[in-house]
Amino acid sequence: MYAVIETGGKQYRVSPGDTIVVETLAGDAGAAVEFDKVLAIGKDDGELVVGKDVAGAKVKGSIKGHDRAPKILVFKFKRKKQYKKTIGHRQNQTSVTIAEILA
Repeated sequence: MYAVIETGGKQYRVSPGDTIVVETLAGDAGAAVEFDKVLAIGKDDGELVVGKDVAGAKVKGSIKGHDRAPKILVFKFKRKKQYKKTIGHRQNQTSVTIAEILA
């Protein structure tokens, strides 16, 4: 069984036991987290449930830890003006282990 969930403006395909990296979530390591925005559920017999049929579905998991993504360098440049600027950015992220899918 798998589910397609939405969190942080992105969609993830998850199954029980999976570990996913999402945008920062509130909570400490070990805290329970619940995703109630479930877009689709794929069952073991090959059936796919989407739309209003997944209205009450939830995906439960636990926060594994918080981390930061690798650094991305942003380089700004304007020709003929002697303007150069380098900026680095690291996005905060949270690792979540999926426990169960409630459909």
